[in-house]
Amino acid sequence: MTRYIQRHSRLKRWVHGINTVSCFALILTGLVLFIPGVPQAFGEASVAFSRLGHRVFGVAFVVIPLVALVVAPKGFVHILQNLFAKWDADDRKFMALFPKYLFAPQTTHMPPQRAVKSGQRLSDGALIAAGILIGISGVVLWAGAYVSPAVLGIALAVHDVCFGIIAAIMVVHVYLGAGVWQPYRGLVRLMFGNGRVTEAEARYHWGHWAEEELARGTNVITEYAE
Repeated sequence: MTRYIQRHSRLKRWVHGINTVSCFALILTGLVLFIPGVPQAFGEASVAFSRLGHRVFGVAFVVIPLVALVVAPKGFVHILQNLFAKWDADDRKFMALFPKYLFAPQTTHMPPQRAVKSGQRLSDGALIAAGILIGISGVVLWAGAYVSPAVLGIALAVHDVCFGIIAAIMVVHVYLGAGVWQPYRGLVRLMFGNGRVTEAEARYHWGHWAEEELARGTNVITEYAE
């Protein structure tokens, strides 16, 4: 018998998947537009194609979360509750031990965590803030002919800074979330699979959350070996 906890809903996995594809496409097309010398190396046609792709995926990056907000507002409230949850002693201890945990996870005992780990709350907050700012500045850049050069310059600077922040967070997110780092091996299925986590994995990674979910029982699935 194996017990699982349904950690992520189908809607959340779809939104995450679409936004992941959009984010990587935006990074790649953004680099084409950002790096000097690309037009000379690949021709103006590649730049025009990248600019079009950047706008298409930019719309998806902004619109899909807004649609999810309308469809499932409780999910958005839950995200905010996790993001601004008060830090306790376990949160502070987790962050103090995290540098050692990165290099020696087998010998580092981490304190139990809630639905969203302390460090992830920081990165998620930065990612959400950067995503909002890059979306707003992107709209301003798209409407470049209708705004003043000063506003355009500010929007471009904000867009570039947020681009760097999002790209950096994505590298770390992929390293951890895709299971390249051993403690997260196999957990890629949480967003690109059925969204379930075993009881043992849940207790190891999110101890407080696991206890709450197991006590509630609503999202617990039990499978029996044949």
